[in-house]
Amino acid sequence: MSTLQPALNAASAAGIPARAAPATPAVSTKTWIAVIGATLGAFMAVLNIQIVNASLADIQGAIGAGIDDGGWISTSYLIAEIVVIPLSGWLAQVFSIRIYLLTNAVLFLILSAACALAQDLPQMIVLRAVQGFTGGVLIPMAFTLIITLLPRGKQPVGLALFALSATFAPAIGPTIGGYLTENFGWQYIFYVNVVPGAIMVGMLWYALDAKLMKLSLLGEGDWAGIITMAIGLSALQTVLEEGNKDDWFGSPFIVKLSVIAAVALTAFLIIELTVKKPLLNLRLLVRRNFGFGMLANFLLGIALYGSVFILPQYLARIQGYNAEQIGMVLAWTGLPQLLLIPLVPRLMQKLDARLIIGVGFVLFAASNFMNIYMTGNYAADQLLWPNVVRAIGQALVMAPLSAVATSGIEPENAGSASGLFNMMRNLGGAVGIALLQTLLTKREQYHSNVLMQSVSLFEQATRTRMEQLTQYFVNHGILDRADASHRAYVAIGHIVQKQAYILAFSDTFYLLGVALIVALIATLFLKKAGHASAGGAH
Repeated sequence: MSTLQPALNAASAAGIPARAAPATPAVSTKTWIAVIGATLGAFMAVLNIQIVNASLADIQGAIGAGIDDGGWISTSYLIAEIVVIPLSGWLAQVFSIRIYLLTNAVLFLILSAACALAQDLPQMIVLRAVQGFTGGVLIPMAFTLIITLLPRGKQPVGLALFALSATFAPAIGPTIGGYLTENFGWQYIFYVNVVPGAIMVGMLWYALDAKLMKLSLLGEGDWAGIITMAIGLSALQTVLEEGNKDDWFGSPFIVKLSVIAAVALTAFLIIELTVKKPLLNLRLLVRRNFGFGMLANFLLGIALYGSVFILPQYLARIQGYNAEQIGMVLAWTGLPQLLLIPLVPRLMQKLDARLIIGVGFVLFAASNFMNIYMTGNYAADQLLWPNVVRAIGQALVMAPLSAVATSGIEPENAGSASGLFNMMRNLGGAVGIALLQTLLTKREQYHSNVLMQSVSLFEQATRTRMEQLTQYFVNHGILDRADASHRAYVAIGHIVQKQAYILAFSDTFYLLGVALIVALIATLFLKKAGHASAGGAH
C-alpha cells in the first residue's frame, strides 16, 4: 500500500480538499506488468468455470459420464476453488507471493492440458479438483496485488482490470466454450488456456520480486480455523451444487452434509473471533463500507452467476439452441463490457463511486425485469436489449464497489479482505444457482397445475384443439384414430409443460432483479470513500 495513504486519510479527516494532497506517485512499468499478469490469471480461472459448463454435455458423452455424475466435473472445481480462496492470503505470506503465485500459475496450465486428456470420469474429477485449487489462488492474489502494490489513486485502474475477470469472464465464457466445442471439439476449451497462460507466467516471472519464504509461519498457522473452514465450505458447496438434484432435505446425504456444514462453519466463526492469529480477520466485517460492500458483492454473485446459468438453460430447453448459438446470444452480455470497463476509472475520477455503483445495480436489475414477461417466441432478438443493458450495469458495478469496500484496508489486512471479498462473490454464485434450480422446478410444477385446470375436455377450445391435432396426425400417416388422438393428448401436455417452463423462467429473472434491488439498498449505506480512492492523480 502506498506510503501516501496515511497523509491522504489525515487530509480527508481534516476536511482538506483532495486537490491539496500530493500527486499520486508514479507506478513503475514492472508493477503494472505484475498487476496485469495477475489479473490475466484471475480472468482465466473464472473463465474456466463457465467455459466448461457450456460444454458439459459434450464432455460427459466423451468420457462416458451420466448426467447426474457428470455434474461433479464442475462441482469438484468449484469446491476446491472456494476453499483455497480464503487460504491464499496466509499461504502467500508463508511461501512468498512470487513462489506461491508462480507455482500455482504453472500448475494451472499443466492441469488444463491434462483435463483435455482425461479418459474417464474419476480422472476428470480429480484433475478438475486440483485445477480448482490452483485456479482459486489466482483470483484473490490478483485482488491482493492491486490493493497492495498500487497507490490509492491508481487502484481504480487495477480494479477495472480485475472487473474483466469478475464480470466479463463469466459473461463471455459460454461464447468461447460454445464456439470451440462446436468447431474444434471439447478438448480445446482446456487447450485455450495454454498460450495466454504462458504469457501470464512470463509476466509474473519478470515482475514479481523474490522474497524469502517464512516457513516458520506454518507452525503458527490457525490450523483449527483452516480445517473447520475447509470442511464447512466443502460441505456447503456440495449441498448447494447437488441439493436440487437430490431433492434437498429428502436426501439423507444432503441432510448429513448440511449438518456438517453448519457445525464446521459455526466452529470456524468462533475460532476466528477468539484466536490470537486468525486465518481471516472477520472483524473487518464490522467496518461499515467493507460489511455492506460484502453484502452487495454476495448479491452481485447471485445475479452474476445466476444469470449466466439461467439464460443458457432457457435457450437450450425452450428454444433448442446448441452451445455455439447460446454463446452468440450471451456475447452481448460480454462484449460491451470489454469497451465500457476501461472507461470506469475515468468516471470514478469525476463522479462519486457510490453513484456509479447505484446506476450499475439499477441497470442490472432492469435487465432482469425486462425478461419477466417471456413467451414462446422470446429468443435471440428479444434478448438483445436486456443483455446489452445487463452488460452496461455489470461494467459499472464491480470496480467502484471493490474500491469503496476496501477503502482504508491496511496492508496487513489485505489478504483477509481479498479472501473474504472474493469468496463471498463465489459463494453468492453457488447460492444463486441453487435457488434458481429449485425455483425453476417448483414454479414449473405450480404453473403446470394452474394451466392444466384450464385445459379440460369440457372446454370447447380444448376439444377443438384436440380434434385439430388428431386430424394432423391422421394426415401424416397415423392410421389408427385412437393412436392419433393419444398423440394429440400428449402433444397438448408438452405444449402446457413448455408454457409452464417459460413462466417459471420468467419468475427466475424476477428473483434476480429483486436480489439486485436489495444490493442497491445495501450500497445506500456505504460511506463516501476518500476522493483519492476514487480518482486518479491530482
